[in-house]
Amino acid sequence: MFAYIGRNVEFALEQAGRVSEMIRSAFFWLIKSKLESQQTFLQGVRIGVASLGVTVLTSLFTGMVLALQSGTTAQSLFNEPVYVGVIVGFSLVRELGPVLTAFVVTGRAGAAITAEIGTMKVTEQVDALYTLGTDPIKYLVIPRYIACMVMLPLLTVFANFFGIFGGYLVSVKGLGVSSYTYISDVRTFLNVEDFMHGFLKSFLFAFVIATVCCYNGLHTKGGAEGVGKATTASVVTSMILILVVDYFASSILVSLGI
Repeated sequence: MFAYIGRNVEFALEQAGRVSEMIRSAFFWLIKSKLESQQTFLQGVRIGVASLGVTVLTSLFTGMVLALQSGTTAQSLFNEPVYVGVIVGFSLVRELGPVLTAFVVTGRAGAAITAEIGTMKVTEQVDALYTLGTDPIKYLVIPRYIACMVMLPLLTVFANFFGIFGGYLVSVKGLGVSSYTYISDVRTFLNVEDFMHGFLKSFLFAFVIATVCCYNGLHTKGGAEGVGKATTASVVTSMILILVVDYFASSILVSLGI
Protein backbone atom coordinates (compact mmCIF):
# COMPACT_ATOMS: atom_id res chain seq x y z
CA MET A 1 0.00 0.00 0.00
CA PHE A 2 2.82 2.40 0.88
CA ALA A 3 4.44 1.70 -2.47
CA TYR A 4 1.17 2.56 -4.22
CA ILE A 5 0.86 5.83 -2.28
CA GLY A 6 4.50 6.63 -2.98
CA ARG A 7 4.07 6.10 -6.72
CA ASN A 8 1.02 8.36 -6.77
CA VAL A 9 2.78 11.09 -4.80
CA GLU A 10 5.77 10.84 -7.13
CA PHE A 11 3.49 11.06 -10.18
CA ALA A 12 1.65 14.08 -8.75
CA LEU A 13 4.91 15.90 -8.01
CA GLU A 14 6.22 15.10 -11.48
CA GLN A 15 3.04 16.47 -13.07
CA ALA A 16 3.21 19.60 -10.91
CA GLY A 17 6.80 20.15 -12.01
CA ARG A 18 5.92 19.81 -15.68
CA VAL A 19 2.98 22.19 -15.34
CA SER A 20 5.20 24.72 -13.55
CA GLU A 21 7.78 24.46 -16.32
CA MET A 22 5.12 25.06 -18.98
CA ILE A 23 3.82 28.12 -17.13
CA ARG A 24 7.37 29.45 -16.69
CA SER A 25 8.07 28.98 -20.40
CA ALA A 26 4.80 30.68 -21.30
CA PHE A 27 5.65 33.75 -19.22
CA PHE A 28 9.19 33.81 -20.63
CA TRP A 29 8.02 33.76 -24.27
CA LEU A 30 5.21 36.20 -23.53
CA ILE A 31 7.76 38.76 -22.37
CA LYS A 32 10.63 38.00 -24.75
CA SER A 33 8.97 37.19 -28.07
CA LYS A 34 6.65 38.84 -30.55
CA LEU A 35 2.99 37.93 -30.13
CA GLU A 36 1.51 35.52 -32.68
CA SER A 37 -1.32 37.94 -33.44
CA GLN A 38 -2.99 35.85 -36.14
CA GLN A 39 -3.10 32.74 -33.96
CA THR A 40 -4.28 34.77 -30.97
CA PHE A 41 -7.13 36.32 -32.95
CA LEU A 42 -8.13 32.92 -34.34
CA GLN A 43 -8.20 31.39 -30.86
CA GLY A 44 -10.16 34.37 -29.56
CA VAL A 45 -12.84 33.71 -32.15
CA ARG A 46 -12.91 29.98 -31.41
CA ILE A 47 -12.96 30.36 -27.64
CA GLY A 48 -15.04 33.51 -27.25
CA VAL A 49 -17.26 34.20 -30.22
CA ALA A 50 -18.09 30.55 -30.89
CA SER A 51 -19.01 30.04 -27.20
CA LEU A 52 -21.25 33.10 -26.96
CA GLY A 53 -24.48 31.40 -28.05
CA VAL A 54 -24.33 28.51 -25.61
CA THR A 55 -23.17 30.85 -22.83
CA VAL A 56 -26.15 33.15 -23.39
CA LEU A 57 -28.62 30.25 -23.43
CA THR A 58 -27.13 28.71 -20.30
CA SER A 59 -27.19 31.95 -18.31
CA LEU A 60 -30.62 32.99 -19.62
CA PHE A 61 -32.34 29.81 -18.43
CA THR A 62 -30.31 29.77 -15.22
CA GLY A 63 -31.66 33.22 -14.40
CA MET A 64 -35.17 32.09 -15.29
CA VAL A 65 -34.94 29.05 -13.02
CA LEU A 66 -33.51 31.15 -10.17
CA ALA A 67 -36.35 33.63 -10.49
CA LEU A 68 -38.99 30.90 -10.62
CA GLN A 69 -37.66 29.00 -7.61
CA SER A 70 -36.93 32.04 -5.44
CA GLY A 71 -40.17 33.75 -6.42
CA THR A 72 -42.42 30.78 -5.68
CA THR A 73 -40.61 30.14 -2.40
CA ALA A 74 -41.01 33.76 -1.32
CA GLN A 75 -44.64 33.66 -2.39
CA SER A 76 -45.35 30.66 -0.19
CA LEU A 77 -43.59 32.26 2.79
CA PHE A 78 -44.58 35.92 2.48
CA ASN A 79 -47.60 35.72 0.13
CA GLU A 80 -45.75 37.70 -2.53
CA PRO A 81 -42.54 37.24 -4.55
CA VAL A 82 -40.21 39.69 -2.80
CA TYR A 83 -36.55 40.42 -3.58
CA VAL A 84 -36.46 38.17 -6.64
CA GLY A 85 -34.18 40.61 -8.46
CA VAL A 86 -31.78 40.68 -5.51
CA ILE A 87 -31.51 36.90 -5.32
CA VAL A 88 -31.07 36.47 -9.07
CA GLY A 89 -28.57 39.32 -9.31
CA PHE A 90 -26.38 38.27 -6.40
CA SER A 91 -26.41 34.59 -7.38
CA LEU A 92 -25.41 35.27 -10.97
CA VAL A 93 -22.95 38.12 -10.59
CA ARG A 94 -20.98 36.67 -7.68
CA GLU A 95 -21.07 32.93 -8.39
CA LEU A 96 -23.18 31.31 -11.09
CA GLY A 97 -22.24 33.70 -13.90
CA PRO A 98 -18.47 33.14 -13.81
CA VAL A 99 -18.64 29.47 -12.77
CA LEU A 100 -21.20 28.36 -15.35
CA THR A 101 -19.43 30.35 -18.07
CA ALA A 102 -16.16 28.65 -17.15
CA PHE A 103 -17.88 25.27 -17.34
CA VAL A 104 -19.32 26.09 -20.76
CA VAL A 105 -15.96 27.26 -22.09
CA THR A 106 -14.27 24.18 -20.64
CA GLY A 107 -16.71 21.79 -22.29
CA ARG A 108 -16.78 23.57 -25.62
CA ALA A 109 -13.43 25.31 -26.14
CA GLY A 110 -11.20 23.61 -23.57
CA ALA A 111 -11.89 20.18 -24.99
CA ALA A 112 -11.14 21.51 -28.49
CA ILE A 113 -7.82 22.96 -27.30
CA THR A 114 -6.69 19.63 -25.89
CA ALA A 115 -7.92 17.67 -28.90
CA GLU A 116 -6.21 20.01 -31.36
CA ILE A 117 -2.84 20.15 -29.59
CA GLY A 118 -3.06 16.45 -28.71
CA THR A 119 -3.63 15.51 -32.34
CA MET A 120 -0.62 17.61 -33.32
CA LYS A 121 1.41 15.83 -30.64
CA VAL A 122 0.55 12.26 -31.67
CA THR A 123 1.05 13.07 -35.37
CA GLU A 124 4.48 14.57 -34.53
CA GLN A 125 3.56 18.07 -35.69
CA VAL A 126 4.72 19.43 -32.32
CA ASP A 127 8.11 17.78 -32.83
CA ALA A 128 8.21 19.32 -36.30
CA LEU A 129 7.88 22.77 -34.72
CA TYR A 130 11.01 22.08 -32.68
CA THR A 131 12.78 20.97 -35.85
CA LEU A 132 11.81 24.23 -37.57
CA GLY A 133 13.18 26.24 -34.64
CA THR A 134 9.77 27.27 -33.26
CA ASP A 135 8.95 26.66 -29.63
CA PRO A 136 5.47 25.05 -29.30
CA ILE A 137 4.86 27.05 -26.14
CA LYS A 138 5.31 30.27 -28.10
CA TYR A 139 3.24 29.20 -31.11
CA LEU A 140 0.53 27.02 -29.53
CA VAL A 141 0.18 27.81 -25.84
CA ILE A 142 0.55 31.59 -25.52
CA PRO A 143 -2.20 32.46 -28.06
CA ARG A 144 -4.61 30.17 -26.20
CA TYR A 145 -3.64 31.65 -22.84
CA ILE A 146 -4.27 35.19 -24.06
CA ALA A 147 -7.52 34.24 -25.80
CA CYS A 148 -8.85 32.55 -22.66
CA MET A 149 -7.81 35.41 -20.36
CA VAL A 150 -9.53 37.97 -22.60
CA MET A 151 -12.62 36.11 -23.73
CA LEU A 152 -13.77 34.36 -20.54
CA PRO A 153 -14.25 37.61 -18.55
CA LEU A 154 -16.12 39.12 -21.50
CA LEU A 155 -18.35 36.06 -21.73
CA THR A 156 -18.97 36.35 -18.00
CA VAL A 157 -20.28 39.89 -18.48
CA PHE A 158 -22.70 38.64 -21.14
CA ALA A 159 -23.72 35.76 -18.87
CA ASN A 160 -24.49 38.14 -16.01
CA PHE A 161 -26.59 40.42 -18.21
CA PHE A 162 -28.64 37.69 -19.88
CA GLY A 163 -29.08 35.80 -16.61
CA ILE A 164 -30.56 38.87 -14.94
CA PHE A 165 -32.66 39.45 -18.05
CA GLY A 166 -33.97 35.87 -17.85
CA GLY A 167 -34.94 36.48 -14.23
CA TYR A 168 -36.68 39.66 -15.31
CA LEU A 169 -38.80 37.82 -17.88
CA VAL A 170 -40.00 35.21 -15.38
CA SER A 171 -40.54 37.73 -12.59
CA VAL A 172 -42.56 40.17 -14.67
CA LYS A 173 -44.43 37.78 -16.95
CA GLY A 174 -44.82 34.78 -14.66
CA LEU A 175 -44.77 35.99 -11.05
CA GLY A 176 -46.47 39.35 -11.41
CA VAL A 177 -43.55 41.41 -10.12
CA SER A 178 -43.56 44.91 -11.54
CA SER A 179 -40.82 45.83 -13.95
CA TYR A 180 -39.85 48.82 -11.81
CA THR A 181 -39.55 46.70 -8.65
CA TYR A 182 -37.28 44.11 -10.26
CA ILE A 183 -34.96 46.68 -11.86
CA SER A 184 -34.94 48.81 -8.72
CA ASP A 185 -33.95 45.82 -6.57
CA VAL A 186 -31.06 44.99 -8.89
CA ARG A 187 -29.83 48.57 -9.09
CA THR A 188 -30.22 49.24 -5.36
CA PHE A 189 -28.61 46.18 -3.85
CA LEU A 190 -25.96 45.22 -6.42
CA ASN A 191 -22.81 47.32 -6.47
CA VAL A 192 -19.43 47.42 -8.18
CA GLU A 193 -17.82 45.16 -5.56
CA ASP A 194 -20.33 42.40 -6.31
CA PHE A 195 -19.59 42.62 -10.02
CA MET A 196 -15.81 42.66 -9.45
CA HIS A 197 -16.08 39.62 -7.17
CA GLY A 198 -17.19 37.41 -10.04
CA PHE A 199 -15.28 39.27 -12.75
CA LEU A 200 -11.90 38.83 -11.03
CA LYS A 201 -12.55 35.13 -10.46
CA SER A 202 -13.18 34.66 -14.19
CA PHE A 203 -9.51 35.52 -14.87
CA LEU A 204 -8.42 32.74 -12.51
CA PHE A 205 -10.81 30.30 -14.16
CA ALA A 206 -9.42 31.25 -17.58
CA PHE A 207 -5.89 30.59 -16.36
CA VAL A 208 -6.93 27.18 -15.01
CA ILE A 209 -8.66 26.18 -18.25
CA ALA A 210 -5.76 27.27 -20.48
CA THR A 211 -3.16 25.59 -18.26
CA VAL A 212 -4.92 22.24 -17.90
CA CYS A 213 -6.03 21.95 -21.53
CA CYS A 214 -2.72 23.02 -23.08
CA TYR A 215 -0.72 20.80 -20.74
CA ASN A 216 -2.80 17.70 -21.45
CA GLY A 217 -2.61 18.42 -25.16
CA LEU A 218 1.19 18.73 -25.14
CA HIS A 219 1.58 15.49 -23.17
CA THR A 220 -0.87 13.38 -25.15
CA LYS A 221 0.34 9.95 -26.25
CA GLY A 222 -1.22 6.77 -27.57
CA GLY A 223 -2.74 7.84 -30.86
CA ALA A 224 -6.45 8.56 -31.30
CA GLU A 225 -7.35 6.79 -28.06
CA GLY A 226 -4.85 8.93 -26.20
CA VAL A 227 -6.37 12.10 -27.63
CA GLY A 228 -9.79 11.04 -26.34
CA LYS A 229 -8.43 10.26 -22.88
CA ALA A 230 -6.53 13.55 -22.73
CA THR A 231 -9.62 15.50 -23.76
CA THR A 232 -11.77 13.82 -21.11
CA ALA A 233 -9.10 14.38 -18.47
CA SER A 234 -8.88 18.07 -19.39
CA VAL A 235 -12.61 18.66 -19.01
CA VAL A 236 -12.94 16.76 -15.73
CA THR A 237 -9.79 18.23 -14.17
CA SER A 238 -10.66 21.78 -15.24
CA MET A 239 -14.16 21.61 -13.77
CA ILE A 240 -12.90 20.25 -10.46
CA LEU A 241 -10.14 22.87 -10.24
CA ILE A 242 -12.59 25.65 -11.12
CA LEU A 243 -14.72 24.71 -8.11
CA VAL A 244 -11.66 24.46 -5.86
CA VAL A 245 -10.27 27.79 -7.05
CA ASP A 246 -13.74 29.34 -6.73
CA TYR A 247 -13.90 28.54 -3.04
CA PHE A 248 -10.44 29.83 -2.14
CA ALA A 249 -10.74 32.89 -4.37
CA SER A 250 -14.14 33.70 -2.85
CA SER A 251 -12.69 33.38 0.66
CA ILE A 252 -9.87 35.79 -0.17
CA LEU A 253 -12.09 38.30 -1.94
CA VAL A 254 -14.66 38.27 0.88
CA SER A 255 -11.89 38.87 3.43
CA LEU A 256 -10.77 41.84 1.31
CA GLY A 257 -14.31 43.21 1.26
CA ILE A 258 -14.94 42.48 -2.42
